[in-house]
Amino acid sequence: MTIHVRVRAESAPGEKRVAATPDSVKKLLAAGASVQIESGAGLGSLMTDAAYEAAGARVVRRGAEVEPGSVLFHVRPLTVDETAALPAGTVTVGMLDPFQNAAAVAAARDARVTSFALDLMPRISRAQSMDVLSSQALLAGYRLVTLAADAFGRMFGMTMTAAGTLAPARVLVLGAGVAGLQAIATAKRLGGVVSANDVRAASADEVRSVGGTFIDLDLGTAEAGGGYAKELAEDRARRQQELLAPHIAASDIVLTTAAVPGRAAPRLVTAAMVAAMKPGSVLVDLAAESGGNVEGSVAGERRTIAVPGGAVTLIGARDIQSDLAPDASKLYAMNCANFAALLMKEGDLVLDFDDELVSGSAVTHDGAVVNERVAAVVEGVRA
Repeated sequence: MTIHVRVRAESAPGEKRVAATPDSVKKLLAAGASVQIESGAGLGSLMTDAAYEAAGARVVRRGAEVEPGSVLFHVRPLTVDETAALPAGTVTVGMLDPFQNAAAVAAARDARVTSFALDLMPRISRAQSMDVLSSQALLAGYRLVTLAADAFGRMFGMTMTAAGTLAPARVLVLGAGVAGLQAIATAKRLGGVVSANDVRAASADEVRSVGGTFIDLDLGTAEAGGGYAKELAEDRARRQQELLAPHIAASDIVLTTAAVPGRAAPRLVTAAMVAAMKPGSVLVDLAAESGGNVEGSVAGERRTIAVPGGAVTLIGARDIQSDLAPDASKLYAMNCANFAALLMKEGDLVLDFDDELVSGSAVTHDGAVVNERVAAVVEGVRA
């Protein structure tokens, strides 16, 4: 029996990514699937309907009914209405952000849809080719630096001329996961003097490996396993802010990337700390969409904050991967195709929940929420 894969055209404002490319279509076809692409789905990533058809996909109208038993690829989490409209037995593959979208998870449960959250994929070596958080964070870290460079009124690197010497920009990165490490490396390549802090034990060596100087606040470590950070207790979080304050005041550019799975972003930079920065300084908050590492940051907004002698620029990142949509889609699409290959056995769709990658990323199946942590959040919620 042929496995049908549907790739939706994203509907969220500002979202330019798509969950399949012509190259990933070829991979899916080689695995025995048929592929339908909703018309115009790839235009934001510079991929035409004709390119998909040339790769062997069939183009269908946007919002066309999904065939029962299909695998639906998506980028942004589906809405309650979009989920409820799917036929029972549909398998969805994409990012769910399930802790922040309990109603949509409940809708998938009630519609008897099997949903896989690639953003819950176990962080093990076998999952690297399916790790959407890493592939998208890589691009986000790069884009953070280019956003800061655009807003910064000076060069990054030190320049010596006959007319004088230009000092390098001092860059501080808070959070040294994939996005933070890429931000460090990119800022370093531009000539900045880069330092960074993170609460995970391995972060010091990782920061140094990409050319940054690690700031040890002597707070101990806070790890939740799987390479993720854990939320600090209130007293330690307050102490972290106090210890970071002089480093932030001394920086020209501050890039924040800290996140805790299933929680609001930790507050690292207060309004008072922003007010103490030098005129002309820039902050870019990658976590603005999940509550913000910087007090006052708003996703999608660029604010000017008055300080003695001038102003500081605060940018709340939003849809940041969509700024690099062709590259983001290329990586994301292969993440989806590689995961789908786990579900395809000799031309049939087989959900092997004994496989830790399948069970670890599954959120709903057969009318139930099968992820225990998500179930605790969704309990009692009706779509």
